[in-house]
Amino acid sequence: MEQITQLIPKQLLDFLLVTLFSLFIGLSQRKLHASNEDMRLFGTDRTFTFIGILGYILYIIDPESMFLFMGGGFVISIFIGIHYFFKISVYKDYGLTTVIIALITYCMAPLIITQPAWLYILVVVTVLIFTELKETFTTLTEQIEKEEFITLAKFLIIAGIILPIVPNKPIVDYLSLTPYKIWFAVVIISSISYFSYLLKKFVFKKSGIIISGLLGGMYSSTATTIILAKKSKKNSHLKNNYASAIIFATAMMYLRIAILMMIFNLVLFQHNLISFLIMFVISMIVGIIVFFYHHKQPEATEINFLKDKNPLEFKVAMLFMVLFVAFTFLTYFAVKYFGDHGLNTLSLVVGVTDIDPFLITLFGGKYNITIDLISRATFQAIISNNVLKLIYALSFSGKHIRIIIAVAFSVIIIANILLLFFI
Repeated sequence: MEQITQLIPKQLLDFLLVTLFSLFIGLSQRKLHASNEDMRLFGTDRTFTFIGILGYILYIIDPESMFLFMGGGFVISIFIGIHYFFKISVYKDYGLTTVIIALITYCMAPLIITQPAWLYILVVVTVLIFTELKETFTTLTEQIEKEEFITLAKFLIIAGIILPIVPNKPIVDYLSLTPYKIWFAVVIISSISYFSYLLKKFVFKKSGIIISGLLGGMYSSTATTIILAKKSKKNSHLKNNYASAIIFATAMMYLRIAILMMIFNLVLFQHNLISFLIMFVISMIVGIIVFFYHHKQPEATEINFLKDKNPLEFKVAMLFMVLFVAFTFLTYFAVKYFGDHGLNTLSLVVGVTDIDPFLITLFGGKYNITIDLISRATFQAIISNNVLKLIYALSFSGKHIRIIIAVAFSVIIIANILLLFFI
């Protein structure tokens, strides 16, 4: 490819690229306004192509001072302004999209000549995609509630404002715990929760029970288990759907923990990747078997247990931060004064709480312990948490689902225990 481009003079190649990309943009405008009357349009394929060519000519004549290029842009802006005034006065059409795209097209020449290929191609692709997505954005805007922008603002504050400014100095001398590491853990957990929330809210808005279980597992498998178990009481004819969704939530928990491990301890992730894949596959297979076991009823059309649930509540972030700090100190003292037995005991006890703060502490901490011990403690915490979810599921669900849940969770827990012998 490089040999071919070397045979073509650079000026010719730049001219062809400017012409071609300007034509593409113009064609997209023609398609977008195909139903409009011609007198309402500033221009489409030919007009945009000529705008790009004009920009190229005026730029290459005087690329240093760019007086001609800026003068041409000023003249084109006047014509565009006249057209826009006419469109507002006669048709009451206040849209500026075509005007902005025309100005972008005029700037294609200096962009192509002075910038790397990936950048100007990215600009063209972005313009073409956003032009085609006009109706999609209109539909999406109708679905978005005003609270969603507040939620987005909260996430940007957490990840983009607070994180860069918090200090990265240890709180105490004997631990590597810093305010930055604490808040970074909050950002990671919030990001996973927010991503799951967005999928549920916009991509799978009318999802069934199974999808709700999968997405809920990425958010919190324990909370998802409790909610699905409670809902199963009122829908006994869908016992397979609810039981399998609960198991799928646990399968997604293994995926979520693997992601956290990859972020906070890549060496540990590589060491345990196969084990987590095994448990994820086993859990998914168990869930599929549960779903098809004597399954006669179609799946329910919709379940909205995550609807309007804000994953970025300030009190949730504060609770996670408190637990993260507490488990950091508990893990340190457990290892220091009780050694391996202390960590093993702690890993079993934390299963009755939110295990994410403990696991992130374990993944990112410096406790002078082996990877094998960290791996064992991780799976012991998971086993303990699975036992807790089994108890929750049996307690909150109806009689029709308890046997299925008990058998399914038992298979996963036993498989996890057996896996401990190979770590």
